[in-house]
Amino acid sequence: MYGELFSGVGLDPKDAIDAVFDEESADPVILRNVSFYSVCEHHLLPFFGSASLAYVPNGRIAGISKLARSLDLACRRPQVQERLTGQVADAILTALTPQGVAVELEAEHLCMAMRGIQKQGARVVTTAVRGEFPDGRWDGNSLLALLRRDS
Repeated sequence: MYGELFSGVGLDPKDAIDAVFDEESADPVILRNVSFYSVCEHHLLPFFGSASLAYVPNGRIAGISKLARSLDLACRRPQVQERLTGQVADAILTALTPQGVAVELEAEHLCMAMRGIQKQGARVVTTAVRGEFPDGRWDGNSLLALLRRDS
């Protein structure tokens, strides 16, 4: 069981983004409501939730499922949500060199629900924004707004 839960230890999440294509579009690519789970490195209890990812291409795009695979790979290790969010953003930035990236994770932590304060249903939201956005059409705030917009 732990072999599967921690199968991402020592692996780089950017390596999951291995289907990359040349594409001149500079419009955002958005992947919303991707379920994920990981294990809190402090308490060895699960946390789980939903991720939304966006990037503005800079001549290259990824096979869309590769973004979800990168998230899964980053999750498969003892983890904290704050670091996980940044690791996914960094993986997309490194693999694709886009103009910019935004990642938002929202998760329930069983270490908070089952022990200590015992607050079931509380959700932790973390964000990471990376990039320069040189063409001026988009910035980190506008990408985050797209991630949060109801479809």
